[in-house]
Parts: sequence; structure tokens; C-alpha cells
Amino acid sequence: MDSSDNNPAEFSDEKRRVALHSMLAAAAMTVLKLAAGLLSGSLGVLSDAAHSGLDLVGAALTFFSVRVSDKPADEDHTYGHGKVENISSFGEVILMAASSAWIIWEAIQRIAHNSVELRHSVWPVAVVLSSIAVDFWRSRKLRAVAIRTGSPALATDAFHFASDIWSSVAVLCGLGASWAGMHYGVRVLRYADPLAAVAVSLLILRLTLRLGHEAVSALTDEAPAQTRQRIVSEVTKVEGVLGVEQARVRRSGAAYFADLTLALPRRYTFEHTGELVRAATAAVHEVLPTADVVIHTEPRQTKAESIFDRVRAVAARNNVSVHDLSVQSHRGRLRVEQHLELDETMPLLAAHSFVSTMEAEILRETPEIDSVLTHIESEPATIEQPEELVEENRRIDSSLRSTAALFPEIVDVHEIKVGHTGDHTYLSCHCTLPDDLPMMRVHEVITALEDRFKVECPEVYRVTIHPEPVTDNLR
Repeated sequence: MDSSDNNPAEFSDEKRRVALHSMLAAAAMTVLKLAAGLLSGSLGVLSDAAHSGLDLVGAALTFFSVRVSDKPADEDHTYGHGKVENISSFGEVILMAASSAWIIWEAIQRIAHNSVELRHSVWPVAVVLSSIAVDFWRSRKLRAVAIRTGSPALATDAFHFASDIWSSVAVLCGLGASWAGMHYGVRVLRYADPLAAVAVSLLILRLTLRLGHEAVSALTDEAPAQTRQRIVSEVTKVEGVLGVEQARVRRSGAAYFADLTLALPRRYTFEHTGELVRAATAAVHEVLPTADVVIHTEPRQTKAESIFDRVRAVAARNNVSVHDLSVQSHRGRLRVEQHLELDETMPLLAAHSFVSTMEAEILRETPEIDSVLTHIESEPATIEQPEELVEENRRIDSSLRSTAALFPEIVDVHEIKVGHTGDHTYLSCHCTLPDDLPMMRVHEVITALEDRFKVECPEVYRVTIHPEPVTDNLR
């Protein structure tokens, strides 16, 4: 079941409820086993009581850890409180190891000093059988909730209680063998009960090693290698991602955190990069549905980059825009021409220094280029406030239309706007051209129109012409 389809608050309530029930069951079984062990003198039953006592401590740790781990992140715990569950699991492991060592020592002492003395009755057997039924019920319940919520503390409890079933079976076998030895006079069977206690303790130690490794792995931020490999595989499938340069995954309680660094083509815009980051995040969620994902991006040069792409990349890196970019080949040597807009308030010396540095960077970036020529233009630094001059504007409008009529490719010019700021006059218009006219010819026609018009109206400081296809104007 996908945990992302459920309410975290419902998960929290369910985890607390099942942890509380487990703690109450562990308390009841500890009292019953301790009473039965003391009445019968069975070390096997006492060892099982000690095991249940650890279950009680572990269940209490689990109950309090799930209450704390579900608290939201704060200024002191920016990744949340999920590690509390891992600490709880580790504490339970230490208790299990300590009790196992004590039980083995006590069993060896009884065997060595022949101090095995059992008082057989039906009560220890009844208690142990009841324990098996209770452990079966709560291990299944805990495991179901642990899978649904991803809680490591509940998973440790479920695994622990499932192992209790086998330890209880070993105790029953010890009691049965001891009773048979006494009934049929087989003296060696009197050691069956302490040997059963040793078997239970060895089983606990075996489980302790496994649970201890899992707890330490979580506390040291170890994550399965296959999980990381699946994340990298899914993210590299996202179109536009050149590669995953770093992928880190850590777990805190039931929560996962993924931190990735992606290599992307440097020509991509911020908007395109943002779309790729969202797609990569969705890819990570295919592997870890509820993971908190952080993605860093690094611009990288691709083999498919043209000279134009590399020149524009240098401009973007310097936070300026270029237009009318062209590359000419003369006698096997390449020359770049570009128009660069700089702040109109920048002094000439500073502008020249900036452009020289940028040109040197272009030459380093593209060694096949022999020289760079930059036309510096001013970029308005303030919002223009046009002042309308009616008669003057009509004359300029008429002059533009008559000039456009000299070019057979131009169907018409429209949306002509003339504005004035201080001593400068500006003109913008839309120019309709045939649908199938190549862009190279479009640029030639627009440039020729601009040059011819400025001859007719030299007072116009700047002309902006927007080309449009005929089909667009028929809509």
C-alpha cells in the first residue's frame, strides 16, 4: 500500500494506538511468566519472563518514540524527530543482549552446580501457551501497521515478538523434556530446562545482531544501495538531464530525504530548469513516494552545442543579452559579430572593459573563433514616459508606409507607434511578410527597411520592427 495516499495524522494515531496495546500486552505477559517461573523454579520460564520484561521495556520505548517522532520539524530539528524511533530500536537491542548474557550465565551455573530443581505444574505450560497466542496476535498487528506507516520502531517490535513465539516453544520443549526425565528416570533430561534457556538466549542474541545492524545503519544514515541506484535510474530517464553527479539518501524514522545534483545543458532558461527539477522530483517519488527531495543543478556544456550556443552561454553567464549574432568565415578563420546592450548610465571606460573581458572569455570558450567584434548599445535604465507630438507623428507614420511600399516582400505595416522621450524619438511597428519567406531574408528585408527609413527620418533614434506572417493577420 502506498503511504502517500493516507493522512499522516491518521498514521500517527494508528502507530500510537498499536504501540499502547503492545505495551499493555507485554506488561500482562511479563507478570504471568514471572509468577509461573517462580512457582515452578523453571529457568526456561524465568528466561522467557525476562524476555517479556524486555518486551515491556521495548514496547514502552516504542510507544514514547512514536509520540516524539511524529512531531513536526522545528528550528533545532530541521529534519524532524524521526531518528528517535531509530534510537529506540537501538536501546531495545542493548537490553536484549544484556538479558541474553545473564540467562546464559545463570543456566551454566545451574548445570555446573547441579542445582536444577523444578516443581512441575500445569500453570507454567498454560502461561507459555497463552504467551504464544498473544505474541502471534501482536506481531501480526504490529507488522501490518509498520508496513503501512514505514515505522522502524514498530517493525523492530513486530520482529521481536515474532521471535518470542519460537523462544516460548523452546521453553515448552524444555519443560516437557524435564518432566519426562523425572517421570521416566532419565537423569540427563533434568538439564533440558537450562539448556532450553540457553537456546532461547542464543536465539535472542542472533536476532539482536540483526536488529542492531539495522538500528546502527539508520543512525549512521546508511541507505540500501539498490534504492539509490533506482533513484538515479529514474532521474536519468527525465528528458534533458545530462547526468546525476551526486545522489544521497538518508532515513530518519519513517521519513526519507533525497539530495541530488543534476547536470543540465547550460543553455536552458530558468523556467526550463524549473520544469526539469519538478520532473526529476516526481521521478524520485516513483521510488520513495513520501521523500523530502532537494535538487541542485549544475550547468554543463554539451557536445551538441553550436558556436552560437556557446557565445550566448557566455553572455548569459555575464548577465547580459546579445542580439544580431552572426558568424562569418573568411579564409578558413571564423569571426563573430554581436550586438550587446549595456546600461545607458555605464561610463564608456567601464563598458569597454566589460566587453573586452567578455570577448576574451568567448575566445577561450570557443577556440575555433579567431576574433570577436561587439557593437555596444545602450539599454534604457529608466521607464520611458513618451510625449505625443501629433503632427510630427503623422509625418513619421506616412514616411514609414511609403518606405515600406518600396519592398515587394512587405505586405503591409501596421500598429505603428511613435513616442518621444526627451530629445529622442522612438518608433515601433508590425510588418506583415509572406508565410514561406526564410528568416534570413526576413532579417535582410527588416534591416533594409530600417536603414532606408532612417535616411528619410534621421531624427528617429530607435526603430523596432516586429515581423508577422500573412496567415497570422487573417485570424
